[in-house]
Amino acid sequence: MTEKTSGARAGLFTSLKVLVTTLIAVAHTRLDLLSTELEEEREYFLAQLILILMALFLLGVGVVLATILLVIAFWDTHRLLVLGLFSGFFLVAGMMAWGAAWRKAKVKPKPFSASLSELFKDRQQVDIR
Repeated sequence: MTEKTSGARAGLFTSLKVLVTTLIAVAHTRLDLLSTELEEEREYFLAQLILILMALFLLGVGVVLATILLVIAFWDTHRLLVLGLFSGFFLVAGMMAWGAAWRKAKVKPKPFSASLSELFKDRQQVDIR
């Protein structure tokens, strides 16, 4: 009778050990995925910040050059053309950078969507109804 009891205990401890090992592996996988997503969020934020700062700088330069263009509009001949081209370039470049930032912000997936979907799958597998 004691052999059955000790065998049952060994089986129970083995099962518990396997369960704990599995839970630790699942937690490790989820934390690894979460850290990857945090890194992606950081990179996304920095890219957006750079695009926004570049757009603001270029739009500012374009506004200054457009103002200078209006002031010089009454002067001689070719200075107007050069200033017009430069101000147009900076304004178009600033608008393109702003548009790129806007499009990138609109198509960005929900933060931590991969982790949430994996946790949802885990919950469905555990849910026995």
